[in-house]
Amino acid sequence: MTSHQDADWAPARPLELVAGTPPGGGLDRVARALLKVIEAHGLAPRPASVVNVPGDGARRAWAFMDQYAGDGHVVSISSPNLTTDYLVGLAKFDHDRYTPIATLITEYIAFTVRSDSALRSGADLVARLSRDPAAVTVSLSTALGNINHIAFAKVAKQAAGDIRAPRTNVFDTALDVVADVVAGKSDVGVVTAASVLGELAAGRVRLLAISAPERLPGPFAATPTWREQSLDCVIGAWRGVTGPAGMNRGQIAYWERLIAAVTAESEWTEEVARYCWSPMCLMGAALHAHLEQENTEMERLLSELGLLRAVAARHRSGPDGRP
Repeated sequence: MTSHQDADWAPARPLELVAGTPPGGGLDRVARALLKVIEAHGLAPRPASVVNVPGDGARRAWAFMDQYAGDGHVVSISSPNLTTDYLVGLAKFDHDRYTPIATLITEYIAFTVRSDSALRSGADLVARLSRDPAAVTVSLSTALGNINHIAFAKVAKQAAGDIRAPRTNVFDTALDVVADVVAGKSDVGVVTAASVLGELAAGRVRLLAISAPERLPGPFAATPTWREQSLDCVIGAWRGVTGPAGMNRGQIAYWERLIAAVTAESEWTEEVARYCWSPMCLMGAALHAHLEQENTEMERLLSELGLLRAVAARHRSGPDGRP
């Protein structure tokens, strides 16, 4: 039963937004965009800050969150990795272990190469994957089996290549993926589109394709989608807010109100446009329905692509949010 005190919950100390990537990484960008709007409009009664806990494909951030069970002052920026890490066997937990609060945006996936690469189009990459997939080196973040990896595997499969043949470098942040491409250590990087903006503007990388349903605006307007290049690869990675296990209804309601206030501000709309994000604000029943649907879809995709590992029956959380 929810108490009156729970329903009226408000922060008693500073708020922390945990990001499982270093400053400038994908999860960090979302955390700082939230913080920017919260501070600009005084939306929280207490100070707020971003806490970076990078490493282990963002799984260190979730281990960090485990020490805050039932604490409404600390939330983490979440992504589909909680689902895919579990399904491929990299983690023993998924969204059920924590307290999903909202999704915010979707980021589509960019296939990027160095500016002087012999790969000039998506068709060139498909041809190389078809001819000699083992000769292709791909870099991605932040874990095997995640949305970036699925996007690449979908292209490789349609190229009639062995999706396990390419050499795959996995980094904890997309910034390192792009640096790997620029250094000439990988043929193609597969990362969220916003992660390439700096090097794209500097002319050090080019884009072969975007995994969006239609072309993205601004700096990506000239980049064709995979669909335009006759391949089925429409997939994106959402970013959201998830709290620790055991949050009460009042704590969840507080964050829902705060997120609704943030996303209603023009500064948030500007941040979404700045990074070419696609709005995806889901909370409550709609959010939980999406997570269930996503689990089913990711399990199917990973199985079709040969990336699904043998894992135990999907757990269901108990009253404290743990299996």
